[in-house]
Amino acid sequence: MTDSPLPPDQLVAWRGATTVNENTALAIHQAVSELLDALVTRNQLQPRHLISVVFTVTADLDALFPASVARRRPGWEGIALLDTQQMYVQGNLGRCIRLLAHGWLPEGQIPEHPYLHGAVSLRPDRQ
Repeated sequence: MTDSPLPPDQLVAWRGATTVNENTALAIHQAVSELLDALVTRNQLQPRHLISVVFTVTADLDALFPASVARRRPGWEGIALLDTQQMYVQGNLGRCIRLLAHGWLPEGQIPEHPYLHGAVSLRPDRQ
């Protein structure tokens, strides 16, 4: 008897976002932690599943780099992380942190995209 092979993996991209009430290191840290926890939990991810995460923040957030929060997570040392500023568009959602992550999921598993707090308004179809 042979072991059945693991199902093939598919390369996927996740989107997600959250908002904070204030521009402080603590508020940003908590929001990024919550967003990453939601990404990992909803998609049953281990660090080895992730390739990269790009974070964007709106111009009104400058107290902390979101990638610095991710970098402290156990096992995340090998994941490529990047911070950048979100393009300004008049009327856009303020104090918003977005992410775009790339990684592997078992074939057929549907990626779950976390939109939290005020960012739910960006993608009400994802809730």
